Parts: sequence; structure tokens; C-alpha cells
Amino acid sequence: MARTVVNVLIVADTHGELDARVLALARDCEHVVHAGDIGARAVLEQLAGEARTVTAVRGNNDVAAKWSREEANVLAALPEVATLELPGGTLAVVHGDRHGSGSTRHRRLRRQFADAALVVYGHSHRLFIDQTMTPWIVNPGAAGRVRTYGGPSALRLEARARGPWSVHTYRFERR
Repeated sequence: MARTVVNVLIVADTHGELDARVLALARDCEHVVHAGDIGARAVLEQLAGEARTVTAVRGNNDVAAKWSREEANVLAALPEVATLELPGGTLAVVHGDRHGSGSTRHRRLRRQFADAALVVYGHSHRLFIDQTMTPWIVNPGAAGRVRTYGGPSALRLEARARGPWSVHTYRFERR
């Protein structure tokens, strides 16, 4: 029987270092979505050790010059766009660096992913939730140490087959 509620941890912009408090949130989630600028295979391995599945996309800093040679195969396998089928709809994830900024970015993302219920992007390192129209547009902020703008952050989505989805915000003090 399919689950009626699925928890998804949403992170971005770790740049090679995942905050341990954000990682701990993955323990209660079936999926983790990483919206790019991962920075190292170790980040994906840490997340995979806590959740059943990890869906990750390449960010503008996920390039060969910034990853070790030994991780080239992991980097090469990262798509620019990914989708995740969840109870009640589809989640789309993209880094967002190619979609403009501010309201322009949100318009472009809504056009590109019109059939999705939720679009996740990173890049700006700014925590943001836009539920004004469908699809919702969210940015989990930065889950590492680089430009966290108030501390490492993440989102947790509760996707339901029936009833509305909900998004919860987590922000931690800088260390």
C-alpha cells in the first residue's frame, strides 16, 4: 500500500560541507532533495546514509575544477533538472542559476514546470517560500557554511495524497 504522507528534506548550496543539524533532519525523511552546489560526493553520501533516496542536481559551482578528480563520475552523473513523483503531485528541482532573479526567476520556473506542484531551486543561498500560486516555488537557503544569511537552513515537505502539502522551515544559528 502506498504511503499517504511522505517527508522530503530539501537542501541546497552546501559547497562541500553539510551542517550536522541539517543532516539530522534527514533521519525522519524518506527522500532528500539537493538543489545543487553540492561541492563533494561526501555530502551526498552523508544524506544517503540517513534517508532512503537522494535526488540531486548540478549547480553552477558543481564543475570539475571544484571537485576532486576521484569524484568525476559522481559529478558527471548529476542532472541539471530532476523530478520526484510524490503523493499528490510532482516535485521539480533545478539549481536556478539559469532562470534570472527575483520575480523573473519565479515566473520562468512556473512556466517551465507548469505541471509540478512544487519547484525547488537553490543558487541564491536565500531561504524563500512562495505559495502564492501553483506550482509553489521554494528555496531552502544554504545548508552548509557558505553565505547562509542568518545560519544554515533547510525545508521539510510533507507531501500528501489527499489534502494540502505543507512546508516547514528550519534555520539554525551560525557556528
